[in-house]
Amino acid sequence: MFKRVTVVVALLAALIMTATAQDAKTVVATASRAMGIDGVNAVHYYGTAQSGGFGQNNNANQPWALTPWNDYVRAIDFTQPASRATWQTYAVPVTGGAATLQPGQQLITKESTTWAQQLELWITPWGFLKAAAANNATTRATTVGGRRYQEVTFNAPIKSPGGLPYKMVGLINNQNLVEKVSTWVQDNVFGDLLVEAEYTQYRKGADGLMYPASTVQKRGGWPTFTMFMLAAKPNPSNLTALMTPPPPPQRGGGAAAAPPRAAAAPAPTSEKLADGVWRINGAYNGLAVEFSDHIVLFEPGPQSEARSQAIIAETKKVIPNKPIRYGVISHHHSDHTGGIAAVAAEGITIVTPAVNKAFLMNALSGPRTLAPDSLAKSKRKPIIEGFEGDKRVFQDKTRTFEIHVIQGLPHADGLVVGWLPAEKILVYADVFNLPTDATGPVPNPPVVGTGVFLDNIERLKFDQTARIMSVHSLNPDRLTSVADIKASLGRK
Repeated sequence: MFKRVTVVVALLAALIMTATAQDAKTVVATASRAMGIDGVNAVHYYGTAQSGGFGQNNNANQPWALTPWNDYVRAIDFTQPASRATWQTYAVPVTGGAATLQPGQQLITKESTTWAQQLELWITPWGFLKAAAANNATTRATTVGGRRYQEVTFNAPIKSPGGLPYKMVGLINNQNLVEKVSTWVQDNVFGDLLVEAEYTQYRKGADGLMYPASTVQKRGGWPTFTMFMLAAKPNPSNLTALMTPPPPPQRGGGAAAAPPRAAAAPAPTSEKLADGVWRINGAYNGLAVEFSDHIVLFEPGPQSEARSQAIIAETKKVIPNKPIRYGVISHHHSDHTGGIAAVAAEGITIVTPAVNKAFLMNALSGPRTLAPDSLAKSKRKPIIEGFEGDKRVFQDKTRTFEIHVIQGLPHADGLVVGWLPAEKILVYADVFNLPTDATGPVPNPPVVGTGVFLDNIERLKFDQTARIMSVHSLNPDRLTSVADIKASLGRK
């Protein structure tokens, strides 16, 4: 009797799955007709757009900064699949001066096999329907914000590093128009990062193609791309021209190419700056500070998990038999926290101003299934100390290490520097550029302006003979000084 019931249940489940799949085909086919994409293999559209620097907002609790993209034009060939987008934007030269109009381009070719690239094709409303039709989609009725939708779900044929397929979910409204598409990608800081695109204000374009006048793509909950679409056309006759980048400019004058530079000698893995104080060298430097029974590590998690693990390993090597108890991040930007999951996996307390705490807790507390990292494998919960005020002091009978919040800084709220008063060593990131040679430091106006750094050095009354270490390793064999900074500003 039990076996008979089991067989009946299995048959019912199979019938339900088959019916769901059939319903999904009907839903997708109906939406495709309503959207005007039957027989459409390519689209061409244009308008104005804005692009955001994901992970680079000025305040950890505010949206990513958006840069205008004028004359935005995009063509998508779904048969390849491939895409080419072009735009114009204003850029301020690194050396300062007036902004100039600069061209931009994004190419996705049929050789672009990562999901981060391919999703930009299939997250479009037309691409979503084509991918759903080809990948055994399922559907269910759902209510979002008091409105009824058909939710269509399917797995992309590309698999994540962890072996799971990437999933796409679309909401189709009662007019059979694709209103929202979501997927997930792996991210060093956020783990399984939600990517969602919202499409509203639909209009009928050439040959009946429906297109959304408004597009908003979000990552981490904030817009990273917005567009007002002025027009769209299916199967453009000049598709080849739209998809073909111009040839690179040729060098004139027949000048001989400069000889290649000799490869630089590899930098030492670490460098002792004072007793118990080590610079951990790399493309991004860390600073390890020894106390009587533990270690404080400044900038423990830059770039990636691998870089963070290398910093931690080298710190344990040069200061053995003591735990790394605290890791101080200079600021929350993704290039300085790309390996922060590895820090949390070690059980190290991450120290940052209070303004960054909620952001980091949210980023590190979500699932990390697409690319399981050391934090996911450790099953640890991140420990984050958000200190109030403008100062945090680590101190015992052997040493004092001060953490100060930089003031008047557009680049990032809650950016800190580290100061060792006895050793007269200052460590910083993103407020001043070291030179690439021995000619002296150069200011970096687009980042913040070197004057802000000098103003804070004087405000905090750091010793004028201090040795100053940059996290960014533009010239790893040389520290800089207050005198260098003043000289770069033309100050005495």
